Amino acid sequence: MQVVFVHGWSVTHTDTYGGLPRALVAGARARGLDLDIRHVYLGRYVSFHDEVTLDDIARALGQALRDLPGNGPDRIAPFSCVTHSTGGPVVRHWIDREYGAGGLDRLPLRHLVMLAPANHGSALARLGKARVGRIKAWFQGVEPGQRVLDWLCLGSDGQWALNGRWTDYAPGSHGFYPFVLTGQGIDRSFYDFLNSYLVEKGSDGVVRVCGANLNGRHLALVQSPTRLVRKRPPTHALEPAGPVRAARPAPLGVYAGRSHSGRKMGIMRSVGPGDADDPVVRDILACLAVDGPAAYARRAKDLAALTAREQRGSPRYAMVVFQVGDDQGGRLAAGDYDVLFLAGPRYLPHRMPDGFLKDRQMNDRTGRLVFYLDVEKMGRIPGGRFGIRVAARPDHGFACYRPAEFRSGGVPVDAVIAPNETTYVDVCLHRFVDENVFRFDPASGGPKSFKGLKPSGRPLAAGPEGAG
Repeated sequence: MQVVFVHGWSVTHTDTYGGLPRALVAGARARGLDLDIRHVYLGRYVSFHDEVTLDDIARALGQALRDLPGNGPDRIAPFSCVTHSTGGPVVRHWIDREYGAGGLDRLPLRHLVMLAPANHGSALARLGKARVGRIKAWFQGVEPGQRVLDWLCLGSDGQWALNGRWTDYAPGSHGFYPFVLTGQGIDRSFYDFLNSYLVEKGSDGVVRVCGANLNGRHLALVQSPTRLVRKRPPTHALEPAGPVRAARPAPLGVYAGRSHSGRKMGIMRSVGPGDADDPVVRDILACLAVDGPAAYARRAKDLAALTAREQRGSPRYAMVVFQVGDDQGGRLAAGDYDVLFLAGPRYLPHRMPDGFLKDRQMNDRTGRLVFYLDVEKMGRIPGGRFGIRVAARPDHGFACYRPAEFRSGGVPVDAVIAPNETTYVDVCLHRFVDENVFRFDPASGGPKSFKGLKPSGRPLAAGPEGAG
């Protein structure tokens, strides 16, 4: 079996893999798995130059694979891959770019074992290039590349697009078996007293468990004519444009004592060449041994049991990523809208359980808003009734938005927000335009100024306002 290693962002030396490749070879021999050190390739790619994008790296990965011994311009021999950190999204982007969900029957990649992948980004990325470059948990004196950093920021365009398309993928079919193994331990030697993200619960100090997990959800909400509150301005209902789209399940394994990196606790770097019985080594080998859908399902069940044991007694978290746009194709920017979570029979914000919100982060580049939520506390919502209120600006004048609310009506919270997962919520508001934006006056009345014209209060008839 040929195994290719793909490292994370900012790496400048292939010793980043530590003793893991040799430990895997030793463990494979003991388990009768056909894995030879001559068939293990240590990938290297440039990620610390500002002009390089994730797409550039994915394109170069395709060429590097074709240049491996035994491959060629039109052929890549079957192989498996172990990635760390940003290496996971890099390989996924290469798959999506060259094959897509409909081309898995041509995909030469058999097993994709992602260690601590930033599939849904990292909360650290927003700190900025200079600040992130000083964090030892991610870098070793290397300047981070700005455009890769942009991809890694929570709520980026790249994440939204890739994870949206990933719901069409069928893990476990066509001989393609992806896995996520990630930690939620904190290595205090990396602690930065000015940065709470390095010790954030539910993360490995860099990537949140829900930010690593491939299993995510997508919900589209559209503002409807239905008025929930008739006072001025009226509040209209946000109704699902369809069912919640969930990514097809891919196995997730969580380790309470592993951090993102480092020789002491790092999920990859802490493994020594003689650690063939290390739990992470054993689990990687078990993933590489999967040879069909039934074995894939068993591996998923085993890793789910591992995750349940490792997370027992610990809070679990979820991320929710909001994108707010309108029915005219516009996307609202950072600062142009607010989102509130609602709870109880009257759907009020103050009925949300105390401490449910752990973090809130706005992506200023894309205008997407990301919440980090305590799922167990979300489960305490009175009567299971939860909601989302979106208030956008401008909220008055010749063109404006009206408040909108999604109300669950008793739909369980975990149908939308699940532990260890990320949910993408695409909100489409109606843009209300006053009829006085454009009017014709009779010529018989002669010329007159409309400099002081005010909104009539009568919006154009098409859309939710047509309900009266």
